[in-house]
Amino acid sequence: MNKLPVSVYIICQNESKHIQRVLKNVEDFDEVIIVDSGSTDDTLEIAKEFTENIYYQPWLGFAKQKEYAKSLCTNEWVLNLDADEEITQTLKEEIKKAIEENSIDALDIRRNCKYLDKFDHPWLKFNRRIRFFRKSKGFYPPKLVHESIVVKGKIKKAKGFILDHGTFDLETHLHKINEYSSLRAEEKSKQKRKASLLKLLTIFPVAFLKSYILKRGFFNGIRGFIAGINNAYYAFLKEAKLYEKNSIKKF
Repeated sequence: MNKLPVSVYIICQNESKHIQRVLKNVEDFDEVIIVDSGSTDDTLEIAKEFTENIYYQPWLGFAKQKEYAKSLCTNEWVLNLDADEEITQTLKEEIKKAIEENSIDALDIRRNCKYLDKFDHPWLKFNRRIRFFRKSKGFYPPKLVHESIVVKGKIKKAKGFILDHGTFDLETHLHKINEYSSLRAEEKSKQKRKASLLKLLTIFPVAFLKSYILKRGFFNGIRGFIAGINNAYYAFLKEAKLYEKNSIKKF
């Protein structure tokens, strides 16, 4: 079978629960690059069964780590996946078509997240991210968290999905909320942004309504309500931690 002329790059650390899935999912891609930041579980042993392109890089932050991984790719076309993700067959066919037609520079792809053991309802308003693109056309602006590719070129919205298995239970979700809110508050503080009392008072209900109503989380039933509350808590924590950074005394 001819492999797709695409380099897949994945950053990881201690992802033995998930990494076999994603590596099996991209076996028909020409090149798979793994950049590990210090796994202590069986992640690398599993990865070695699928690729020889395994590199160690101490953690640089999400954007810089992915930019480094991208720089190791040798193909014109690249696909970024997290170790806990996989792509649908529909998306794989769209990638193949994009390469053959050679008329676009990137695909803007929907992400469907598995939450409390179920994937999102198909009527949700899904978040989109550019993950497949020409290497020469895309780059990561410096960000501590929620890094995203900026592409200078023609972008097409894909019909297929990236399936995210990472937030599979509430403990994992709450851990991410705590970690990411700290990084986002640090980022805002470095940008000299100030916490707002008005935002502290309104951010929780506004974020909940956005998640549960505007993004149609109600289609997920109780799971959608729980996710909406947690997403609102994340939005509140970002502002509360920024307030803490603004207020703390420096000795």
